[in-house]
Amino acid sequence: MQRKAYVPGVAALLAALLAGCTGGSSDGGGQDDPKPGGTTSTAAAAQPGKYRTLPEPCGAVSHSTLDSLLPGIEQLTDEEQRERAYEGTATVTYDTDRKVGCRWKAESATATDHLLVDFERVVSYDNTVSDDDRAEEIYLKKEVAADLPAPAASPSDSPETPDSSKSSESPESSGSGSTPDAGDSSSSADADPSTDPSTDPSTNPSGDAPGSTPSALQPRTLEDLGNTAFLDDALNDSKQRTVTVVFRTSNVVVTIQYDEQPATTTDIPSSQDMQDRARKLAGQLAESFSD
Repeated sequence: MQRKAYVPGVAALLAALLAGCTGGSSDGGGQDDPKPGGTTSTAAAAQPGKYRTLPEPCGAVSHSTLDSLLPGIEQLTDEEQRERAYEGTATVTYDTDRKVGCRWKAESATATDHLLVDFERVVSYDNTVSDDDRAEEIYLKKEVAADLPAPAASPSDSPETPDSSKSSESPESSGSGSTPDAGDSSSSADADPSTDPSTDPSTNPSGDAPGSTPSALQPRTLEDLGNTAFLDDALNDSKQRTVTVVFRTSNVVVTIQYDEQPATTTDIPSSQDMQDRARKLAGQLAESFSD
């Protein structure tokens, strides 16, 4: 899927945030001179982030959620193997107060599923930049790297064509006054299945190619998750689909990567199902942070 980069607004906001890290008046105008014997006047220190610790990642996802995301776990007959699959594997980290993650994998008869959950707690070491602003910078870099396509224009945004009023014209007002002949192939779709609009790909109103991500499920920003969030969805040549959800809540950036590789290249993982599962997990994690 070829994407059209959608970064002007995001890049501008990112540039503004970065400028805030280094910016400042060079001539010192508007600042009061310190009084003799007093302390130097400085701007109020930026507020620290809400979160001082991170959850244990391998325990952050419930068994029932893992069953939904990784169907192969329930198919394991060996109880010890199933428990190990539920436990997951912690990612390598050198500071568990700042960055932690966990990976899960499960194979079934039809596909192999992987799940990664990553938590990053951001701390700003600049007194003029808050932890939240620094976390937003990190989030925005991820969004820019995802190269989200531009939002599709809504039907109401489409200009009305001069001939659009003709589409509602009744047959009686067309001036022909005649009915199609029963033998006319143009009036009988049943005579030839290939002329049935429902079976003709060229008449697909969504314009989506078979196997592609439907228009309504294209990579996009999300309005109902954390402070800021986006979803990415990609299908590679081997028919492996990867759905990624990234969101920021205060000074923590959460990344969920969920991918499925079908057992055969004739099968294509459902974009709708995978996105629904990933978004449900993201919502659960966001709620756990708000507690």
